[in-house]
Amino acid sequence: MGTWDTGHFDNDTAADFSGAVDDAPEAERAALLRNALTVAIEADYLDSDEGAPAVAAAALIAAQCPGGEPVTTAYGPDKPLPTLPAELRPLAVKALDAVLGENSELRELWDDAGDKEWAPGIARLREVLVAACAG
Repeated sequence: MGTWDTGHFDNDTAADFSGAVDDAPEAERAALLRNALTVAIEADYLDSDEGAPAVAAAALIAAQCPGGEPVTTAYGPDKPLPTLPAELRPLAVKALDAVLGENSELRELWDDAGDKEWAPGIARLREVLVAACAG
């Protein structure tokens, strides 16, 4: 995986996912995000190529939540997303739990690198989503 920073879109896989979101018809974008989340949730071992799109999808969902940060990186989708269904929020939380879990290659890679920014960034994203689920 080509990674250049700790942001949610700062790797080749997430950037490619953003391109797929842009390429999808607007009516199919929510389903594309749901699929990325579901793949992460259902994986016995979460490969980084499955985890990175889940993180990107969660970031796009969180951006529409109260307190969520807009996705402004050049590696995120260029086209605006429609209003996403609220039922994606708890799925995004579960997917992020999988990404941070013991069976996640992404977590292993960042832990091995000794990084101190990636996991807290995922945790902040998760906090926004949890708050939006409760609200």
